[in-house]
Amino acid sequence: MSDSPATTKRQTIAAFEAFLKRPENADRLFELIDGEIVEKLPTEFHNLIRDFLLVTLWNFIVPRKLGRVTAETRTRANVEDRYNDRLPDISFTRAERVLPVVKTGAVPQIPDLCIKVQSPDDYPKMMREKAEYYLQNGAQQVWLVYTKKEFVEVLFADGNYDHYLKGEVLSGGDLIPGFSLAIDDLFDVSER
Repeated sequence: MSDSPATTKRQTIAAFEAFLKRPENADRLFELIDGEIVEKLPTEFHNLIRDFLLVTLWNFIVPRKLGRVTAETRTRANVEDRYNDRLPDISFTRAERVLPVVKTGAVPQIPDLCIKVQSPDDYPKMMREKAEYYLQNGAQQVWLVYTKKEFVEVLFADGNYDHYLKGEVLSGGDLIPGFSLAIDDLFDVSER
């Protein structure tokens, strides 16, 4: 996905909600980042990686009733934050924190795990800024999937981090006990 500004004036959540309801925005993905409306433009490569991760997590999490996993679900940290309505590529919320299904608007909490898959225009600094927002507002982990160099960076709420390179296996740790994923499998999109 490529993030490109849709507006330049600092917008509130109320203005953002009105913006999303416009007919020309019906089939598009936007998020509100510190008052800036940003459009997400997915590429096929990005979606193949995101969808592989989503299906792999879904197939592990759902049968074990560990919680809820979704893609492109809008989330908000709290009602006091009037300038952020975020859209992680993939979200996981542990069963004990799952809220009733939100049918309109954003889920009013940050998931336990937020995953960001790098788009062609994404740079590590920007991805880490997004990760910091999630971690500062309730996420336990953020997985940053770097498609250009083919590795995954896992950031934790306590400030620690891990890197998983090709030939290594990503672990769900305490957040998703028993989950593992070979990094080679994640980036092997030519087989899908």
